Amino acid sequence: MSAPIRFTKMHGLGNDYVYVNTFEETVGDAAALARAVSDRHFGIGSDGLILIGPSETADVSMRIFNADGSEAQMCGNGIRCVAKYARDHGLTKGDEVRVETRAGVKTIRVVLENGKVVRARVDMGIPRLLRREIPMTGPDEERCIEAPLSVGGQDCSVTCVSMGNPHCVIFVPDVAHVALDRVGPMIEHHPVFPERVNVHFVTVNGRAEVTMRTWERGSGITWACGTGASAVCVAGALTRRTERAIRAHLPGGDLELDWAADEHLYMTGPATEVFSGLWPGV
Repeated sequence: MSAPIRFTKMHGLGNDYVYVNTFEETVGDAAALARAVSDRHFGIGSDGLILIGPSETADVSMRIFNADGSEAQMCGNGIRCVAKYARDHGLTKGDEVRVETRAGVKTIRVVLENGKVVRARVDMGIPRLLRREIPMTGPDEERCIEAPLSVGGQDCSVTCVSMGNPHCVIFVPDVAHVALDRVGPMIEHHPVFPERVNVHFVTVNGRAEVTMRTWERGSGITWACGTGASAVCVAGALTRRTERAIRAHLPGGDLELDWAADEHLYMTGPATEVFSGLWPGV
């Protein structure tokens, strides 16, 4: 029987994960652990599992496993919580935390209150726009901006962006009327996306404000998606619906996005620690 694993539950705008500090804990089958802890009836309850560990190129590393056990490249809400954990728990010092991900090393500037991190600004990097970078089928060097996509016998217009992981953005008059639990998985598993895709429906409220709902690849409907909100910011600017700096309203709260002049996307939002405990060994 394996030893119990100490974990910390954290969330960014309700996008919640179970975090394990692998500087101190040993995790064998991470995919199986992700499925077990994510179960909201028989586990801890989360959108997935994030492992925080050592890195040769950054302050810490992170690995993200979705609720279904699949491994993702990047998580915007998750990385803010990783930076909070690293700073609050003494894994790093200062107001800047560098985190190694499967999408590269990301730099996070943290904001403290009473000695604890409450918010963080993440340099999400330069968005990738070519079909081969997302990835999706079609001409490798072509962008997918308001391209037609047939879903369930109906045509929709999609704009696709990679923020280190794949996103499909669809602008609609009212996100509240979208049957996300039905349409989301159809687009996630659409054959045009060989590695599946995160799906976002967006209503533009003004040049600097949008409302969005998300179906995350491997996790389903989530309260927030940081990489997704970043992709929405890019898609809004590319389609001339919004400015390059916006506020995104998600079910769990708001994120501030800025596609800056240096072409990097900067995302700012809260990070919250909920509780810690021991997951029994198996």
